[in-house]
Amino acid sequence: MVTLYQLEGCPYCELIADRLDELEIEYESVWVEGLHSKRDEVKRISGQRQVPVVVDDEYGVTMAESERILDYVDSTYA
Repeated sequence: MVTLYQLEGCPYCELIADRLDELEIEYESVWVEGLHSKRDEVKRISGQRQVPVVVDDEYGVTMAESERILDYVDSTYA
């Protein structure tokens, strides 16, 4: 299962969600707080508080930064 941690209105998060949709990858969205200081779950999972963050349980991958995530999704699922 792929989990996408994202923020409402975040263009980088939308890029990832759109690409997952294009590739018909089933994923769960976890909507995070707007304030960085409230993103404890993201910090616990990825070691930082920025979004987007993708967790791919099937491959044991957790990553941040939209460009890296897009590269990963394309090389793994496209």
